[in-house]
Amino acid sequence: MATLAPISTVVCPACGGRFACDPAGPCWCKAEAYRLPVPSAQTSGCLCPTCLRAAAEKER
Repeated sequence: MATLAPISTVVCPACGGRFACDPAGPCWCKAEAYRLPVPSAQTSGCLCPTCLRAAAEKER
């Protein structure tokens, strides 16, 4: 049986904001239309919703 990662509060490396992360469940990022490497070459962790959307717009 696989062990599921717990829901955690993480800090966005871009803005310092805190947000919930649930990689084994219905995490907010799974509903996003944007897909960036997580973490990407420019970051050391997952971005918050606002920073993810801003990074995706920059990549366009």
